[in-house]
Amino acid sequence: MSLKETKKIATNRYELEITASGEQFREAIKAAYKKNGKKINVPGFRKGKAPLSIIESYYGESVFFEDALNLIYGDLVDEAIKESGLRYVDDKVDFDLVSVSKEDGIDFKVAITTYPEIEIGKYKGLKAEKVAVKVDAAEVNAQIKAMAERNARMVEVSDRAAKKNDTAVIDFEGFVDGVAFDGGKAEGHNLILGSGQFIPGFEDQIIGKKIGEEFDVNVTFPEEYGATELAGKPAVFKVKLHELKVQELPEIDDEFAKDVSEFDTLKELKADIKKKTLERKKAAVEEGVENDLVAQIVDSIKGEIPEAMFESRLNQSVEEFGYRLQSQGLNLETYLQYTGATLEDFKNTFRPQAESQVKFRLALEKIVELENIVADEKDIEAQYEKMAKDYNIDIERVKAAVPAEEIAKDLAVGKAIDFIKANAEIVEVEEKKEEKKEEKKAPAKKTTSTAKKTTTKKTTTKKEDKAE
Repeated sequence: MSLKETKKIATNRYELEITASGEQFREAIKAAYKKNGKKINVPGFRKGKAPLSIIESYYGESVFFEDALNLIYGDLVDEAIKESGLRYVDDKVDFDLVSVSKEDGIDFKVAITTYPEIEIGKYKGLKAEKVAVKVDAAEVNAQIKAMAERNARMVEVSDRAAKKNDTAVIDFEGFVDGVAFDGGKAEGHNLILGSGQFIPGFEDQIIGKKIGEEFDVNVTFPEEYGATELAGKPAVFKVKLHELKVQELPEIDDEFAKDVSEFDTLKELKADIKKKTLERKKAAVEEGVENDLVAQIVDSIKGEIPEAMFESRLNQSVEEFGYRLQSQGLNLETYLQYTGATLEDFKNTFRPQAESQVKFRLALEKIVELENIVADEKDIEAQYEKMAKDYNIDIERVKAAVPAEEIAKDLAVGKAIDFIKANAEIVEVEEKKEEKKEEKKAPAKKTTSTAKKTTTKKTTTKKEDKAE
């Protein structure tokens, strides 16, 4: 194979002229004959038994040209791109055949899209704010309380009337204009009073009732209710209260710590929670600083970025979303049907994120180039070991699946982030300026919260949904 010529034909587009010798092409023809010759009929021969020379004389010398080219095309293009030193963006390659013959071989041209030639602005001496992190006793106690709630048990109560936060076990049936409606009936339904699970006013009318009591609950379906035939209409629910249950939390002491953790005392458990919470907060702050700094560099990028790079990132985002849906027992097609969106519209929701991610990577790769940042063999080996441990597979399988060059690129990009931070002016503050601005807008949030309280669930196939 010979890379005959490399020529830039447009921004981020190059044309490569590639040749293969007559000997190489003839070998490819023989391989194509072995693969496809058995499908060919020639008079006087059993199907697939005619020699190559007979087939060529009967059907023409070029009978296997296309098959032969297909067999070696991929390797020829890959080798040519590697020899050219260009980094191409995707597999969409324009092809143009110049000449082909058994004697002289093949001569063809391909046009490829390459990585953009970009420039970046200032990347040393950038400024960013770093929020001081701390963990107070209230945060630790909140996590301890959450652990207690996860380990709570439900206890029946029978010596009093229903209260807020009780779990009431009820039967109910709903009527509009004296007629029962579909989906408005259930038996033995568990309802946490005050949870807002049912339509406004329903749960409040159970509070104060006693076990065994039968009563009416009078409500009006909200105007925006999912079932349009019920929206805005008054309804009566016939309700019977069977049981009341309350959540009983375990005593939060050393025994509790032993039951829910590997620690022997509550003090040790709290210390561990505080330590891990502080580590998470610090990691989040550091990530925020990195994002702030790189965002400043991204904003300074000059150069035309190929649409193919954005398209590739968009497709990856959609695939990743699809995998997350699969883990929940769903699929993307069903999700799109449910939301009423087309695949193209859905994909475009990832557009801003995809553009940011592509520019983010390009900016860091440019700094790797400018500062000659490299990952050494020790770094690469350590990353292989980490991946093997994370995926619980043999390290040799990881090495076979992931080229060292790709590992080295990713590690170098990580080092570029470290370089930016090391050369930045990072000021520690109690809170960011942006956070202070958001606090001034707090009243607007109250309006949103109030609206949510009046929002009801849409109709589904559950029997109790009409009451919800």
